[in-house]
Amino acid sequence: MSGQASRIVFGCVQLLRFGGLQLVSCLFPAALFAGLAVSKYVDLPIARYDALLVYCLLLTFGFWVVRLETWREIAVIFGFHLVGLALELFKVQVGSWQYPGDAVTKFAGVPLFAGFMYAAVGSYICQAWRRFDLRVSGYRPLLTTVLAVPIYANF
Repeated sequence: MSGQASRIVFGCVQLLRFGGLQLVSCLFPAALFAGLAVSKYVDLPIARYDALLVYCLLLTFGFWVVRLETWREIAVIFGFHLVGLALELFKVQVGSWQYPGDAVTKFAGVPLFAGFMYAAVGSYICQAWRRFDLRVSGYRPLLTTVLAVPIYANF
């Protein structure tokens, strides 16, 4: 095999590896959005938002049991969930968003499952970070803080 052909084969193998790692990293968000879609069209014995909360909790626990998520990643997912829930509470409070469905697990108009949509992003980030063995070098926390505070204050 010539040098050019071996580089092409190597590139194709790397592309398939990349795609496979991305696919595994996206499992939690894909399962979450599948649950959202299915719950819209299936009659459930409890309110949809309550069923989605139970589903998201079971999904998180299941991913931990089969070792797709570590305890550290579960903690990050929980952090994303809390931040997302706070953002949803803010959006509902100022009137830019609403959740019209009923639920026992609603707090100030926001169903508790809503934070899991943000947690799905956190799960992907954790998974991709670990699976691609990413590292940060030359990180400047002071500069990041100086830039992040006004950005979040503007939000």
